[in-house]
Amino acid sequence: MNTGDIVVLNIEKLNSEGAGLARSNNFVVFIKNACPGDTLKCKITKAKKNYAEAEIVEIITPSQYRIEPKCKLQKVCGGCSLQHIEYSEQLKYKKIIVEDTIFSVLGNKMTVNNPITADAPYEYRCKIQYPVRSRGKLYNNVNANARLYAGYFKPGTHELINIKYCPIHPHICDEIIEFIKITGEELGITGYREEDNSGELRHIVLRYSKYNNDILVTLVVNSEVINTKFKKLADSLINNFKHIKGVVINFNARKTNVILGESSFTAAGCDFIEEKLSDLVFKISGDTFFQVNPDCANRMFNFIKNYIANNFNSPKLLDTYAGIATFGITLSSLCKEVVSVELNEHSVHNAIETIKDNNITNVKVVVSDTLEYIKQIQESFDITILDPPRKGCGEEVLKNILRVTGDTIIYVSCSPKSLAQDLKFLLNNGCTIELIQPFDMFPNTPHIENVAIIKLHK
Repeated sequence: MNTGDIVVLNIEKLNSEGAGLARSNNFVVFIKNACPGDTLKCKITKAKKNYAEAEIVEIITPSQYRIEPKCKLQKVCGGCSLQHIEYSEQLKYKKIIVEDTIFSVLGNKMTVNNPITADAPYEYRCKIQYPVRSRGKLYNNVNANARLYAGYFKPGTHELINIKYCPIHPHICDEIIEFIKITGEELGITGYREEDNSGELRHIVLRYSKYNNDILVTLVVNSEVINTKFKKLADSLINNFKHIKGVVINFNARKTNVILGESSFTAAGCDFIEEKLSDLVFKISGDTFFQVNPDCANRMFNFIKNYIANNFNSPKLLDTYAGIATFGITLSSLCKEVVSVELNEHSVHNAIETIKDNNITNVKVVVSDTLEYIKQIQESFDITILDPPRKGCGEEVLKNILRVTGDTIIYVSCSPKSLAQDLKFLLNNGCTIELIQPFDMFPNTPHIENVAIIKLHK
């Protein structure tokens, strides 16, 4: 099979990136924007030794599950690449993705529960991070007739897709982003240029509260000091949108792909919003981790609460990679004692404020890297919650987790691949997997959150 070949393919399923998988003479081909059940005429765009990639030339016979995407930019944006597939069918294939990924790492089949869904597959995303660029010619680092553009990068590139409407997040967020672009242009604000690390506005970050409809706006600027143009923009945002609770200027002058810098300034209003989980109200800042889909997050937290209530009596719980201690706080009513460990000081501050606001007395928050903390302690916990970054925990963390955990590990993961790798280590060290429960935290994307219950045998 060679680049440029035209082939007819029948789509079998989706891979972990959401591309359709087909076979031509037992040779695997991946096709973006395909749907299981499609028969497609395709052009090979990349031919490797073990697989090929192709693009759709013609849909010969559409799958019964193929639908018209709500967003006209769905094929090029990459933000929610499964919009063309009926939601019930998305869930079916997300379960298969988890099963196939675990099988590829562990070498044996494992039962995975059907995904627990979000309330709705649209307008669920409560955190938006848009890179910003200018279009137009620069003169002395000023963009004449500058137009600000914001959106997502085209998959596999840094080509920005300007987005005015996204069905995945609340509509008010579209209005705010459009206002920032228009008002920013009027104030002479320029968008970031990766080529030479110039320009002023790098990212727009919004956090939206489903609890009270408040919004926190963070403007990431390519500077180390506040600019009067951004103070004027912040005041204008507060004055024009009643739901905006605060505008924060984040300073990031480094030549990096990391979105947020280390320091911030509250330019208008306050620097947090509130969200409700399990009847508890949490404070969330612009640079702290919090689930992007509060409705589905509530279902996940209630699932874990029910498991602990049905299997333990006042356990001692260790909450690692804790963020703003959402797990530790929501589970505290079932526990004798909770220790939540988090390195980010702003997250720890939010957690402490939430603990005070909710009159919780049995949660201790520790400012520390998870590995450094568990390496030095000698005490034991009945349950450990693991909610690591996408790369997973790794062997050194898991060795120490096994040392300090007496009964159960509850592993929360947004990456089936890293979850499978860590599960393999735990299985090889005497653990058993009681269940794997997916949660569809990210409808219309190939991503899926998973909760694994792991039992230790000591």
